[in-house]
Amino acid sequence: MVRPSTDADIPAIAEIYGYHVEHGVASFETVPPDEAEMARRRCEVLKRGLPWLVAETEGSVKGYAYATPYRSRAAYRFTLEDSIYIHPAHIGRGIGSALLPQLIARCREFGARQLIAVIGDTDNPASIRLHARFGFRYVGTLNAVGFKFDRWLDTVLMQRPLGPDGEGTLNFRL
Repeated sequence: MVRPSTDADIPAIAEIYGYHVEHGVASFETVPPDEAEMARRRCEVLKRGLPWLVAETEGSVKGYAYATPYRSRAAYRFTLEDSIYIHPAHIGRGIGSALLPQLIARCREFGARQLIAVIGDTDNPASIRLHARFGFRYVGTLNAVGFKFDRWLDTVLMQRPLGPDGEGTLNFRL
């Protein structure tokens, strides 16, 4: 079941994200934020009217997805960036495929024109395939822009229009 996140989901969200910070390259953070920081980040997203969703099975959160402004400058106000994190024991079980289309729909309803995926490292084929499956197209790679686990990491950029011909509505509220 995919649903809007609640305050009660913060411990699970922090645990999932913390795992990815400590063990993966989907995030370029190197120190996992605590629950209070994750709650603050979620609050900032929700304050803007943007979606923060969780996927719940068997009574517990197995993954989450949210959208943030792509960049802070006014000219980018019609473009959002997505983030998706899955509990490590549930990767490859379709949770990302349940979250991403609902996130896309909420971003479209919000009035965004484009959705950008900034994927940590070229060696992240699951995220690249997931985004491609839901209409994102590859637009470039930023080579060696992050340094984590004693190696240089790339960032893969993918983009998806949210309306016909890349059009979004103009009721954007950022």
